[in-house]
Amino acid sequence: MKVLLVSPQTPDTFWSFKHVLRFVAKRAAFPPLGLLTVAAMLPREWDLRVVDMNVTRLTDDDLRWADYVMLSAMIVHKESVREVVARCTALERQVIAGGPLFTTGHETFPEIQHFVLGEAEEVMPQLVADLQQSCLQRIYRAPRWPSLHQTPIPRWDLVDLRHYVTMAVQFSRGCPFDCEFCDIIVMNGRIPRTKTPEQLVAELEALRLRGWKDMVFIVDDNFIGDKRRTRALLRALVDWRRRTRPSMGFLTEASVNLADDPELCALMVEAGFTKVFVGIETPSKEALEECRKLQNRSRDLVASVRRLQQAGLEVMGGFIVGFDSDKSDIFKRQFEFIQHSGVVTAMVGLLTALPQTRLWQRLKSEGRLETETSGNNTQAELNFQPRLNRDFLQSGYRELMKKLYEPKVYYQRVRTFLQHHHRPTGPRLRLSWSDFMAFLKSFWLLGVWYRGRVAYWRFFWSTLLRRPRQFRRAIEFAIVGYHFRRVARQL
Repeated sequence: MKVLLVSPQTPDTFWSFKHVLRFVAKRAAFPPLGLLTVAAMLPREWDLRVVDMNVTRLTDDDLRWADYVMLSAMIVHKESVREVVARCTALERQVIAGGPLFTTGHETFPEIQHFVLGEAEEVMPQLVADLQQSCLQRIYRAPRWPSLHQTPIPRWDLVDLRHYVTMAVQFSRGCPFDCEFCDIIVMNGRIPRTKTPEQLVAELEALRLRGWKDMVFIVDDNFIGDKRRTRALLRALVDWRRRTRPSMGFLTEASVNLADDPELCALMVEAGFTKVFVGIETPSKEALEECRKLQNRSRDLVASVRRLQQAGLEVMGGFIVGFDSDKSDIFKRQFEFIQHSGVVTAMVGLLTALPQTRLWQRLKSEGRLETETSGNNTQAELNFQPRLNRDFLQSGYRELMKKLYEPKVYYQRVRTFLQHHHRPTGPRLRLSWSDFMAFLKSFWLLGVWYRGRVAYWRFFWSTLLRRPRQFRRAIEFAIVGYHFRRVARQL
């Protein structure tokens, strides 16, 4: 059996980090983890190929070679998916599609013959048996949220790790919170399920043995959704680091209540974590109440961010504008919060009603749902009728993004972060050749070629002279800031 596994092309978004790639001579930010995990569930004797369209072109020869094409996608991949499916149809190749895009919206793809809806672990045996007998069903639906104890190590051998900036693994699925706009609880539930510490360590060891030495993104819905199991994992990671001395570091996603647990923060730093993405959303208590982001409501969010920074973690923040309770000063409030807190990587988006979420259900019942979402929150789109004026929200969002990533403003935010960030323990991460080349390119592109060069050199020299031990981190921020500045200008 010849199976072609295709990862669609990701558009230019916050998470694509497209404009960073030229600095580090890579082709994509992250590998297609879901697709590689599914590949590990297929029989070893089958002939498998992976085409990540963010790394290489999908050719007609690739499609002609395959008996079947497996396609995994998120909502943001919708446009690329339709192009791939049209090419498969023209060449009479059957498509088996899975992933978040189809789990919550497969009805909009009548041209696709077969779907895997939900998590794949418990449906893959039946799918494999049907493939072997050439009697595929149209829909394979996960009967429940499966245990992750049966999830195999991804097939890293099917991709070239050198093409990626960061690797990805997963420890848990699900989140205990109930945010109205979030589709995680729709797809993965509110009871976190985890792999065993031994499983995740085995995945990391597999990466280490394949020569991976850089950052690894633990792509959990909420890394601390089950703190007891997270602690057990962190202790295992600390032991693994002591035994093998890997140079890789980690980043992940977690809820803001991580700031309430200094011991857990210290364990994360000791295990090699340097960054954590936190859904801060908004400084408006009314909006937090509205969307049931209750874990953020009764706290000083700036103080929470500072505690994480002082523990040694960079906070990357998610922010949302467009809640029903938002007032006309919301853009000013968001800007002031982001600048004051030193959240350097601030991913701001307009509120979007994702399919099947409680927000989507509510807006539909109120007659306010208008269109599907593209899944790209950098397009300044609103797929529902907002309470505030639509033009005001869209223009205000564009201006906020441009202002946040103007060089002078951005570098000041980096300075605020460096002032509060403290890394007392934890392993030293390596300076790779690609890091060194990125630094050299940044000197030329940011310091000579592009606008903002004066602000760049002021930032460069002030950091080098006043905070030399943080200089490497500062230049990394300068490079990432260029990506966000380009995204903001394209809005």
